[in-house]
Amino acid sequence: MATPEQNQPIIDDFRATGGQMTGDYAGWPLLLLTTTGVKSGLPRTSPVMYLADGDRYLVFPSAGGAPNDPAWYRNLLAQPAATIEVGPDTLEVEATVLAGAERDEAWARQVAAYPMFGGFAEKAAEAGRVIPVVALSPR
Repeated sequence: MATPEQNQPIIDDFRATGGQMTGDYAGWPLLLLTTTGVKSGLPRTSPVMYLADGDRYLVFPSAGGAPNDPAWYRNLLAQPAATIEVGPDTLEVEATVLAGAERDEAWARQVAAYPMFGGFAEKAAEAGRVIPVVALSPR
């Protein structure tokens, strides 16, 4: 999982380019997700890949297949209200964890678009974790 120090250059690039990523992340669908820290109560910003779904943005707390969920996901579970930056736009959103067939369909779409997520799921499963799918809906 990336540290805040590792994320900061990505966040800076995103904001400098209006979300038109350069370098290693050029062409990737990234948004900036700002949650409220569970322990600190402070805003925490993370770059996250997304999949557009109508007016929603689907995000996948894979943490690269790590055994634990990323902090931003735990923050959303505690406080579903968040802010996202998509391209040049900033939106207030509400997070909902998808379940059942809706989750499975969204996950399949993400793996079809970005096969590396299939590998993340395999690694997470070895640790007993199923990677959630979260819908971020404008408020």
